[in-house]
Amino acid sequence: MKQLTKAEEEVMQLLWKVGKANVAALLEELAEPKPAYNTVSTIIRILEDKGFVDHEKVGKGHVYFPIVKKSDYSNQSLNKLVDGYFQGSFQSMVSFFVKKNDISLNELESILDKIKEEGES
Repeated sequence: MKQLTKAEEEVMQLLWKVGKANVAALLEELAEPKPAYNTVSTIIRILEDKGFVDHEKVGKGHVYFPIVKKSDYSNQSLNKLVDGYFQGSFQSMVSFFVKKNDISLNELESILDKIKEEGES
């Protein structure tokens, strides 16, 4: 799976949120200052070329929808982060975030409890 640029990821986040949309609807969802219509249209075509998005023809236009799940992309991005910055060690990554974000022992225990609960279900 290919990595996305910041702009591509912003459009994908919107598509994951709304499910299906044409370019005009996506443009409405974007924060100010809004990019040009052609910019969003170009990003959508790039996302189609990368295999993240597909479309269906509706009238004279197209409605776009994600074909890559957000969870799949998130997992791949996280693995790339761990491999690139933490030598493939999730333990090193967690240790880094605990130190940099001054996470208390109670917060860390709460995180571990949540992980255990999700692992049991």
